[in-house]
Amino acid sequence: MTSSLIDQAKRPAVFFDRDGVLNRDIGYLFESSRLVWIDGAREAVKAVNDIGYFAFVVTNQSGVARGLYEEAQVQELHRWMADELARIGARIDAFEYCPFHPEGTIERYRQVSDRRKPSPGMINDLLERFPVDIQRSFLIGDQPTDLEAARAAGLKAYLFSGHNLELFLKPLLPIS
Repeated sequence: MTSSLIDQAKRPAVFFDRDGVLNRDIGYLFESSRLVWIDGAREAVKAVNDIGYFAFVVTNQSGVARGLYEEAQVQELHRWMADELARIGARIDAFEYCPFHPEGTIERYRQVSDRRKPSPGMINDLLERFPVDIQRSFLIGDQPTDLEAARAAGLKAYLFSGHNLELFLKPLLPIS
């Protein structure tokens, strides 16, 4: 395959932080019954899907390292979110999370990790697994650490204020 064919096969992606971007940040969320979607969040994911972009979630989950919940509960919440998105024809292509924290109380998770934002590990892992057009991709986060991770991975990044995600996202997408 020539490089031009490889480039044509690449697709742009939107990387979403989870807490504070897709759902209200209530601190250490792991129960679907407590998840409150940000206004326009599901519609924003669908808009990304509809124009053929990848949709990814990259989220620090230090609650695992702190012993507040298990990785299985993070995965279950992500499955529930995927099911909720599917109800409107939307999907996340991959959920990535980092359970590690250097001050964790659970020894196996108490470590520095290149996957923990502001390090770009989760993003880089996705870039290795999916044919992403980095030049046309970007991240939406609600914390400076989200933006730092994106920039370290070579992505544009936008700070979301927490109002309506669909209204925030639409001007960042190409006009269809």
